[in-house]
Amino acid sequence: MNQEIKHYRCYINGEWLDSTTRDRIKVEYPATNEVFATVTACTKEDVQYALETSEKAQFSWGLLAAQTRANYIYAICDRLKLEREHFAQLLVMEQGKTYAEALGEVDDTIRYMTYSAEAGRRIQGAIFPTENPNERLEIHKVPYGVTVALCAFNYPLALIGRKLGPALVTGNTIIIKPHELTPVTASEFCRLVEDAGLPKGVVNMVSTQNAAAASLLVESPITKLISLTGSTNAGRAMYRAAANNITGLILELGGKAPFIVLEDADIDKAVEAAVISRFANCGQVCICNEMVMVADKIADEFTDKLIQRVAQIKVGDPFASGINMGPNVSTSGLERVNQLVKDNIAEGAELVMGGGRPEGAVFEKGNWYAPTVLTQVKNGDATTKHELFAPVLPIMKVSGFDEAMAYSNAREEGLSAYLFTNDYKIHQKAIDQLQVGTIFINKQIVGYIQGYHSGHKTSGLGGEDGIYGIEHYLQKRTIYLEY
Repeated sequence: MNQEIKHYRCYINGEWLDSTTRDRIKVEYPATNEVFATVTACTKEDVQYALETSEKAQFSWGLLAAQTRANYIYAICDRLKLEREHFAQLLVMEQGKTYAEALGEVDDTIRYMTYSAEAGRRIQGAIFPTENPNERLEIHKVPYGVTVALCAFNYPLALIGRKLGPALVTGNTIIIKPHELTPVTASEFCRLVEDAGLPKGVVNMVSTQNAAAASLLVESPITKLISLTGSTNAGRAMYRAAANNITGLILELGGKAPFIVLEDADIDKAVEAAVISRFANCGQVCICNEMVMVADKIADEFTDKLIQRVAQIKVGDPFASGINMGPNVSTSGLERVNQLVKDNIAEGAELVMGGGRPEGAVFEKGNWYAPTVLTQVKNGDATTKHELFAPVLPIMKVSGFDEAMAYSNAREEGLSAYLFTNDYKIHQKAIDQLQVGTIFINKQIVGYIQGYHSGHKTSGLGGEDGIYGIEHYLQKRTIYLEY
C-alpha cells in the first residue's frame, strides 16, 4: 500500500481533540494488515467531558421543534451525498468490504437518516377520556436525554446513521463510540456534523481502547439510553453496566440464522439466496445465513448446485471491479472460525470447499478466508454451536420443517431465520412458532428502513428501524390536567 498514515481525531462539544497528549489507535487495512490511519484514543477525562457537554446540550436541543431537528439531519445527509465515493473508500479501507458493498452502505446510511428526519412530523402522543368534566388526560412522548451509541465493526457508517437519526429527531443528544477496529469513518462523519452546523455537544464521538473510559460511558448516571449493536456477551455486559442507574437499553445482538429448505422449494432460487445471504460482507452480517437445514430428499441436488454457485464467488482486491468478496475485518475472528472448521471436520463433517486462506500472492497478507462449505454436519457440531461471522457455511440434512424448527427454537438466541417452501400452511406455522425476530420466507437477506430489526431471547432487547425503532428513543409522560 505504501501510503502516508493519516490521523483522524475525536469530536467533543464541537472541538477536535488534540492528539499530541493522547495515545492513538492504529487502524489496519484488512486486505494487507498495513496500518493506514490512526485515530485519537480518548481518556477517561475525555469521556467525562463528552458526557457533560452532551447533557448540557440536550436541554436546549430537546426543546427545539422536531422539524428543526430534522432539518439538521437533512443537512448531514446532503453533505454525505456529495462525499459518497469518499466515504465508500474509507469503508473499504477500514472494514474490508467490496467497493460496491461500501457504496451501498453509504446509500443505506442516507436512507436511515432521511427516514428518521421524515418521522419528525409523525411523533404521536395520545388523548384519552377522563373520569370527570374539565379534565384532560394526555400521553406525551419525550426524549430520554444523553444516548450512547455503541457501533459494531461490520457496518461502521450505517450503524451510526441507524442510531443517530432516530436519537436526534426525537430530541436526544448522542455520543458515538465506534468499534476500535473501525473508528475512521466515525471521525469523518463528525466533520459532516460540524459542517451542517449542529449545536455543540449534540453529537460527540469518542474512540477508546481504555477499559475505564469505555466503562464510564455506559455506567455514568448522565447516560440515559444505550443503543448497542454487538455480540450477545456484549449485551450481557451492557445489562450489568446499566443496572445501577436503570439506564434504558436498545440491544441488537448475535444470531445464528438457520436457512431452511424444504422439498417443494424452488431449489435454484433457494441456492442463490443461500449464497448471497451467507457470503455478503464476507459473512459479517448478524442476520446472515449461518447454517443450511435442507430436506433429505433434495439435499444432494441443493448441495451440488450450491457448490457450483459458491465457486463463482470472486475473492480479491475489494477495490477491483467484479470482486464479490473482500477480506474479513479481524485476524482473531478468522483464527477462531478456522479452529471451529477444524473441530467440525474432526467431528465427521466433510470439507468440500475452502477451509483456509486462498492461494496466491495477493492473499499472503491480510485477513483472507476462502468461501467454505461443509457437508455431513450434525446439529450440535462446532460450526452449528457458535455464530461464525465469516464466509463458512455448514449444511445439515433434516427430515422436514418440524425438525428444523425444533433445532432452531432450542437455541438460546433468536435473531432471524430463512424458510424456502411453497406450502402456505408451513408459512403460517413458521410465523406463529419460529422464535426469532425476523423471518425471510422465500426471500434472501434484506433490510428495509421501514421494517423493524429486532431479536428474541438472547438476541436482543428493543430494536431498530421503522416507526417501532424510533419509538425506542422516546419515553412516555402522562399528563393529568384539571382546568
